[in-house]
Formats: sequence, structure tokens, C-alpha cells
Amino acid sequence: MAISPEIQRIVRNALAEDVGAGDVTSVPIITPTTRLEGDFLVKARGVVAGLEVVGEVFAQVDPAITYAPLVEDGTLANPGDVVARVAGCGPGILIAERTALNFLQRMSGIATLTKRYVDAVAGTRARILDTRKTVPGLRVLDKMAVKLGGGANHRIGLYDMVLIKDNHIEAAGGITAAVKRVREQGGDLAIEVEVESLEQLDEALALGVDRIMLDNMSPETMREAVRRTADRVELEASGGINLDSVAAVAATGVDLISVGALTHSVSALDISLDITLVR
Repeated sequence: MAISPEIQRIVRNALAEDVGAGDVTSVPIITPTTRLEGDFLVKARGVVAGLEVVGEVFAQVDPAITYAPLVEDGTLANPGDVVARVAGCGPGILIAERTALNFLQRMSGIATLTKRYVDAVAGTRARILDTRKTVPGLRVLDKMAVKLGGGANHRIGLYDMVLIKDNHIEAAGGITAAVKRVREQGGDLAIEVEVESLEQLDEALALGVDRIMLDNMSPETMREAVRRTADRVELEASGGINLDSVAAVAATGVDLISVGALTHSVSALDISLDITLVR
């Protein structure tokens, strides 16, 4: 995978935050001729994500460091699996260690949780989506990890899709008024409208929008929404959906299920970097 300028910037900022004026521990302890090798060891079953980003971390710290992923991003790994190796002289590996693990553990945690949701809705038409509830500055990585776990990305930001939510509807004086104002601006972006009732659903359907979000509806109400919509537009379920409820939501026949928890409260996957002194 080619590392984009945006990811290069994210890595550069993370290293600047961590390294600051210099590593006052590793530099005096590890001489420039000291050769180290290290294994990235998975300690819990999960989907590995972020290996290419880890490579960028080492490349920015010391281009002479040799880094080799042993599996591809998106691979399901088991405890004890070594997923990458690194080798080099001097303190560079330890300078990069924490930043590299931060990216790898978080992205792998997101991918692992996403896979659990995707597996939970297998056999239905529903696809799992992320949201904009990401760590500021890390959205591109969070959303990359969701895709590696088998999910799909919702809009990336405020600029690539129109999503009319409850506060927009309140501010405009209604769904019809909000959609009218968006369309008056022109453009060809898809329009999604959030609805909280079947009456609002009917109003949005009559407007011919591209997607409708069913917010905090019961499974029974979602089933009726699916019946009324009859595949005229995509239906997205959202609001408080978790691993205990996602299968029931998918069984209603909705097309999409957005889950903020994929990125806003994920647990890191336990991965370590075990270092060996070569000489």
C-alpha cells in the first residue's frame, strides 16, 4: 500500500508529540552500533490492521531500519502469532516503538470489533457502517481499520454527503424545508435524512431523497419502515446499536447499520514488540 501524504503527516505529528526534543532514555543506553531485532507478537485473537502504518513510523525515525510485515493487513491472527519483524542498529527501534504500537493496537482493535459486528449480521442484507465519531486527527486511520475489519465507511466528513439530522430539521422548520434548502444550493451529492417516526419516513420518501436513517427505532417499527419503503431508497438503522442487538436490527431488512462504537470506544488489541539484542 502506498502511504498517502495525509498518513505521513499523521505519523510525523505523532512522532513529534512523543519524541519531542529527543529520547533521553534510549539514546544514551543504546549505542549507534548496537543491533536489535524485534517481533510484533499478537497476544489476543483479532484482526491485524495498521502494519503498513507501522512501517511508515520506522521509516520516518530511521530509514536504515529494516521492517517486514509477515501477514497482510486484515488478517485474522491468533495469540502467539508474529505478524511483523524489525531490525536495525542504534536507538531508532525503541524510539519508534510506542508510536508504532499505538497505531497498530488501536487500528487492530477497531478492525477486530468491526469483524464481530459483520459476523453478527452474516446472512442478512445489512452492511455495517462506521460514523464520524473518530479520534480527531486520526479519522483516515480509524476508517481504514473499519474497512479492514469488513465494514464500510459512512461519509468521511461534512463535505462528501448531505446528512440532514434532527437539529438541522429543527433549525429549518421541518424535513421538507431542510431538503428544499439543500437542493436550492445545487450540486450532486447524495442526500440522507434522519427520521424518528414513520410519519417523518413518509415525508422523506415523498421528497425522493437517496437514503433515510432510522434513528432509535424499535425492530418492529423498522420492519414497518422497510415494508413502506419497498426498496425505493436505502434504509440505515442507527442509534444505540450494540453486539447484543445488531442481529435483531439486521433481521428487520434494513440495508445499513451504523455503529459509533466501532471507533469511539474501542479497546486496543493486545500486541507487543519483543526486542532481542543481536550484538
